[in-house]
Amino acid sequence: MKIAVVVSEFNQEITSRMLLVVQEKAKLLNLKITYICKVPGSYDMPIIVDALLQKKNVDGVVTLGAIIKGQTKHDEVIAHSAANGLTQLSLKYKKPVSLGITGPGMQERQAFARIRPVAERAVEAIVKISNELERIKE
Repeated sequence: MKIAVVVSEFNQEITSRMLLVVQEKAKLLNLKITYICKVPGSYDMPIIVDALLQKKNVDGVVTLGAIIKGQTKHDEVIAHSAANGLTQLSLKYKKPVSLGITGPGMQERQAFARIRPVAERAVEAIVKISNELERIKE
């Protein structure tokens, strides 16, 4: 299986570690990462994910981001917009897009604690969804 990874540069101290976990997990599962794309923030992911899903050498996309709570509800707006946009793209192209974006309402210490489990689940979800899509096509 060939996957792409889209990583938010916002909260890079967290997302760069998430990327390392994804690369490790992909290798363990014999997945080929065909693209690693960086975007300014989670909100910016859909346009890049759209372009990646159009490629024949991309079977699914893993997204990585960390949306940390600030003093306003901006984190909620970003998280909901990103999740909705990514869901719509997955449906449009009939390819899995995993939501490896933590938040909203999360503190920085919570984000650090979730690096490994969220990144690993994001890769595992792509594989499971892809396998299930193949199974029901038969």
